[in-house]
Amino acid sequence: MTTASTTRERVSQRVPLWRDVIVLKWATQLFLLVAVLGTMWFLASQAGDNLRARNINTEFDFLERPVDIQISEGIDTHPDTGGRALWAAMVNTLRLSISGIFFASVLGVVVGLARLSDNWIVRRIATGWVEVLRNVPLLVQMVLIYSALTALPRVGLDTGPVNGWLHISNKGISMPRFFIADGFYQWAVVVLVGAVVGYFVRRHRQAVQDRTGAHASPPLWALGTVAAFGLIGLFVHPIFSWLGPVFGGVADVLDSIPNAVAQVVFAIISVGLAAAWIHRFISSRRSAIGHLSISDDDWFRIAFTALASLAVVVLIARWTGFSAWTLNSGRDLFEVMADKFDVNGAARPFDAMRPDIVQKGKFPNYGTNGLTMSLGFASVFFAVVFYTSAFIGENVRGGILAVPKGQTEAAKAVGLGRGQIIRHVVLPQALRVILPPTGNQYLNLTKNTSLAVAVGMSDMVQVGTTVFNQTGMTLPVVAIWMLFYLSCSLTISVIVNWFNVRMRLVER
Repeated sequence: MTTASTTRERVSQRVPLWRDVIVLKWATQLFLLVAVLGTMWFLASQAGDNLRARNINTEFDFLERPVDIQISEGIDTHPDTGGRALWAAMVNTLRLSISGIFFASVLGVVVGLARLSDNWIVRRIATGWVEVLRNVPLLVQMVLIYSALTALPRVGLDTGPVNGWLHISNKGISMPRFFIADGFYQWAVVVLVGAVVGYFVRRHRQAVQDRTGAHASPPLWALGTVAAFGLIGLFVHPIFSWLGPVFGGVADVLDSIPNAVAQVVFAIISVGLAAAWIHRFISSRRSAIGHLSISDDDWFRIAFTALASLAVVVLIARWTGFSAWTLNSGRDLFEVMADKFDVNGAARPFDAMRPDIVQKGKFPNYGTNGLTMSLGFASVFFAVVFYTSAFIGENVRGGILAVPKGQTEAAKAVGLGRGQIIRHVVLPQALRVILPPTGNQYLNLTKNTSLAVAVGMSDMVQVGTTVFNQTGMTLPVVAIWMLFYLSCSLTISVIVNWFNVRMRLVER
């Protein structure tokens, strides 16, 4: 009787559904999700109706239509379609952004360390660099550098500080070009094997250091192992030419797979990845004694992952072109790899060319052998590198000053030298402060390359403007712009956040 009465009391004391916090939370989230999706669907439908009423075409068929565009530089200076022109412009923007991020980081670290130098002259020069470049608009710097480059002498055999190797003129800058040759992919396999061996060497040296307490330099041993394999690979890399037929066989297998089989495989992969993530997530919420503690937000994450996996399965089942495109892309990729490994003789992994000067008419110009930076590219490159390095330098200075003085004093007390203090004590702690704002500067640099249109460089914005002027497809081109810069920004954010997570302090 007592047990039955207690059960009835607990049942009678249950909170009604309209007052249950868990039910209200889930209902609110589902309602907001439906409301947001419905609003987006309504706005998209209204925008489509308005565009059709005004006869504004928003199709992307212009990507396959021929266009009359000449690009000043890039992988294709005379593209035959609008899509090819935009792709060449994307490559130019990516080249500018990636190289700019690298050199701006190196120069920014130098400027930041110079700002903290004990030498008065070095410190003042770095301070002037930061204060001037940060307070002059980037577009002004870009135009100023462009004007300075156009005032240089004309192209000639003696235009440059190092004749035959470096040419600087009013046509731009031309320098020796290093490039991968036919044997690069075989050599890359040797380096990959060296990386695997280096991983185990690093683990061994780390174990020795943990066991004995002696400084075993695990990273240096790993890098030395990879470098040794790379050096040996310069001579033995042709032994991996047998991988060419293997890649060709894989391409033939992909060509013979029916589309329905690919759909089933992709669906299984989607469900398997979601199940593996849910299993790992639930395991992380289980205590040492096996007790499972899952909150309402955790259940929402699990449900969202399962629904996303089912949505992918539905998409794969309804959109048969996805599987066909994936199979064709995979086959094309392995065919390209088969051609890369099908090299006769001991081809060199790398090669180089000195810049050349050709004269087809009355005026000499740079040839195709060297690595040439046009006036537009050089102007944008130096402007974004100098401008961004000033901000990165301040980030570096602030990060180093954020490390408590007691850390440096303790390192000196145990006998560490200045270089060891910077490498092992100061920088690991300073990077936690430096990385977040520096990631924002990388994003700004990538987006600031859109100013290249001011100096005539064929970047994404300049070529896209020409494309929609010829085709009238303004909205599709702007959508491609937005998607491209959004992809670049998200990629940079993911990379910076990955390093930021790796370097954060783990509490115990």
